[in-house]
Amino acid sequence: MKKAILGLSALCLIAFSSCKEDASKKINEENVAVAAERDANSSKFPVITFDKKEHDFGEIEARQNVETVFNYTNTGESPLVITDIKSSCGCTVPQDWSKQPLNPGESGHFTVQFNGTGANKVSKTVTITANTESGTETVRISAFVKPDPNKAVTPAQAQTPMGAPAAVKSSTQPGHEGHNHD
Repeated sequence: MKKAILGLSALCLIAFSSCKEDASKKINEENVAVAAERDANSSKFPVITFDKKEHDFGEIEARQNVETVFNYTNTGESPLVITDIKSSCGCTVPQDWSKQPLNPGESGHFTVQFNGTGANKVSKTVTITANTESGTETVRISAFVKPDPNKAVTPAQAQTPMGAPAAVKSSTQPGHEGHNHD
């Protein structure tokens, strides 16, 4: 066993001592230049600049369809690629954006449609997934949706003839707390 360890040690000593060539002579200067350019360009991200980050539709009727256009420009130093645009709910639909790369200085747009669901002040977020430094950008839409005059009044919204809110019945059974049972 001692002979095997001694032989292995001698072999390793010979292998390591034979590599005394200067490592800097093995570096290809062309590869260094290419790597430096690649590293310099990897820190240059596209920057998406919007003409507006928020749009308020103001007061709208319930279920009224409205839309707005968000314009943007690539103010960065490399091509901008938008891979997806999604909203925070199905009542807001972003569409019509370019899937092609947008070179620095070029502009584009997308449309956001809102179908007027909800009540009172409604705010929705639209998230843009792109190759920017953060990876996502956001814009917002908002509106004040007037109550739907055709919507049935729920018991909680009903009032007594004197204008006071109507009493709401609720269950006292275990597991049913807070549920209305009219």
